[in-house]
Amino acid sequence: MPKVTIVTPVYNSAEFLGETIESVLGQSFSDWEMVAVDDCSSDGSVELVKRYSEKDSRVRLIQLERNSGAAVARNIAIEEAKGRYIAFLDSDDLWLPKKLERHISFIEEADAALSYTAYERITEAGERTGVVVTPPESLAYDDLLKSNRIGCLTVVYDTQKIGKVTMPLIRKRQDYGLWLKILRDSGPAIGLCEALSLYRERDGSISSNKVEMVKYHWSLFRDIEGLSRVKSAYYLLCNIWNKVLRG
Repeated sequence: MPKVTIVTPVYNSAEFLGETIESVLGQSFSDWEMVAVDDCSSDGSVELVKRYSEKDSRVRLIQLERNSGAAVARNIAIEEAKGRYIAFLDSDDLWLPKKLERHISFIEEADAALSYTAYERITEAGERTGVVVTPPESLAYDDLLKSNRIGCLTVVYDTQKIGKVTMPLIRKRQDYGLWLKILRDSGPAIGLCEALSLYRERDGSISSNKVEMVKYHWSLFRDIEGLSRVKSAYYLLCNIWNKVLRG
């Protein structure tokens, strides 16, 4: 059985997906499986993953019958995971070669349920910017409510400690919801302040639409976390303020 399962939702990602898979194949740590769940792509993404899976059985493809969103795709991958550790890598992001080696060693030494690392931003064309996003060394539930300091492409969690925890079924901010769920139930997350991943900033992406993000933050706090209107408003303002400060 693989030690790590890499969760990769796929939707019309053929332009970048090959590079993403290559960054996994190039890992110095080899005890992994990559579960790519295609959400009804129409651009050749499925054929691309199939070509890789035929060459390397560690790459697995699951195809959804209808478009269901990233949360459903990720949750199916989590449910199908065979590894002890669950890691996340979206279909346009990249890992540096020692990402898994360094991070799995770190999470085992830290004895943490959930861990994350720093990451570097790259342009849509894949050019490295040198801009590194470095989170705190630890984050508790209340800290995370004020600002999502955890990059999805950096996360690893231990199913042996907390089981297979899935994302809330919301269209956006589901990764934030998962981190909150884990921290609320399992204590602080531990960070490795080393940039081991490359986050691709794309024009028009979900994360770049700031107005939409306000709406989905509010829904997350009210509907998923069950916070009062006052607390939801407070944490929403904290998120906006922290976003302004960090840029």
